[in-house]
Order: sequence, then structure tokens, then C-alpha cells
Amino acid sequence: MLRSLYSGVSGMRGFQTKLDVIGNNIANVNTIGFKGSRVMFKDILSQTVAGVSAPDENRGGVNAQQVGLGVSIAAIDTVHTAGSAMTTNVVTDLRVNGDGFFAVGTVEQATPFLTRAGNFTVDPNRNLVNSEGLHVMGAEDAGPIVIPEGIVSFSIAQNGDIIGVNADGETVNTGQRVGVVKVINPAGLEKIGGNLYQMTANANPEPEITVGSPGDPETGTGTLVSGQLEMSNVDLTGEFTEMIIAQRGFQANSRIITTSDQILQEVVNLKQ
Repeated sequence: MLRSLYSGVSGMRGFQTKLDVIGNNIANVNTIGFKGSRVMFKDILSQTVAGVSAPDENRGGVNAQQVGLGVSIAAIDTVHTAGSAMTTNVVTDLRVNGDGFFAVGTVEQATPFLTRAGNFTVDPNRNLVNSEGLHVMGAEDAGPIVIPEGIVSFSIAQNGDIIGVNADGETVNTGQRVGVVKVINPAGLEKIGGNLYQMTANANPEPEITVGSPGDPETGTGTLVSGQLEMSNVDLTGEFTEMIIAQRGFQANSRIITTSDQILQEVVNLKQ
């Protein structure tokens, strides 16, 4: 059997996966806080037809003769570049200007989820929650953020402090601060849907999540911008270009299979 048949099949499988990733990126072009992915390829182990010979006094060296056996997926990376800012002028809409993730979860949840989507709201119990009802966690592991009673309006500072205004029009510090989590290797986070990420062993050396303060120079967390949201970092121009390349690559690999089949047909016809 011709090796080119299997090489063509491996190429078609690889480009099919690439098209799947591109399709998901384009589908989430308007998803708040979404981070696009990319597919990286690697060659499969080559078959050595003839080995290497070293040069000596009489003859020069001879290079190895190897035939490649196709391609496979090396990695599907999540690209954590910043998305563009969208101004909403909604106080509870937050954007992380720099590195870091919001921590959200339930009250009984031991390890919170991480997200870059800052479209938060205040529920009837005065809890700051995301669109799925998960609590937004405060800095220094202070637990869920709750707007105190008597606060008629509030603003959120760059360091995450929630500054309230009471019924008398006085400005008071609520003692609540929106937390931000710094992750050493964001690409190691696991997507679980709903704009949420889950901590893994390859994302941070410690499995526990420490919710810090925004703009902390020691940890390098970014500051918060109230009234703005981070849009998807998907670039449609680049995605469409990659889609064309993947389509042509798929077609070329299918042509390899067609050509190999024609060669096998000629071999069969030799008997006739």
C-alpha cells in the first residue's frame, strides 16, 4: 500500500480539525471575553530508508534517506491576547485592563471559575453576579461581593473598590473590592463553556486560586475599567485567511489520495 494514501488521510484529518477551530472562533466573534484558538501541526515520525554514514579518509559522508508518514495535531492553543474595549457606561460592566481573570462561583464552591467576561449585575439580594447567577468573588478571598444596605448608588474604582453613596448623598467605602486572579500560564486553563475557565495543573503551580487586588504591582494584575466590556479577540480577517488556507490544504490532501488511487489502479491493470 502506498504511504502517500495515509499521509493524505492524516492531512485531511488535520485540516478538518483546523476548520472546526476556525468555525468556533468565527461563531464567537461577538462573545464577551472570548479568546480564540489556533491549531499547530507536527510531522509524524519518518521512516528511515537508508541510514547515515560518517565521512572517512577515502569517502565523504552520506545523509540519511527518510520518508515522512504524514501530519498530526501538535497543539490547540488558546490565544489570550486582549480583545477590544466596548463602552457601555453601565457601572457593573467591568473590563480587566491587563492580566488577570474575574473569579466567579457559588457560595459553597471550593475553587471558583475564572472568566474575562465582566457583564455583571446586582441581583435582588444585592449580590454582584454574572449572567448565569454565579457570585463575583472579592479580593483577598473575601467571598462573594454584596452591596451593603443603605447604598443607593455606587461606582467601582480601578483598584476594584466599590464606592457607595448613601441616602444622604454621602460617599462611603463599602469595604467591598472586586478581585482579580493572576494565572501564570493562561493557555493552560480549561474551557468549560459559558465564558468560564477551570484551573488546571498546567496553568498554575498551586491548584488553589488566590483572588488578589486589581493593579497589584507584586502580582502584576491589571486594573479595572468600569463601564466597559472586553470583546472577543477573534480577528475575522485572519480567520478568513486561515480558512482559505485550510480549505486548499484539505483539497490538496484529497488530491493526494485520488492520485495514489490512480497509481494503484494502474498497478492492478498491469495483469490484464
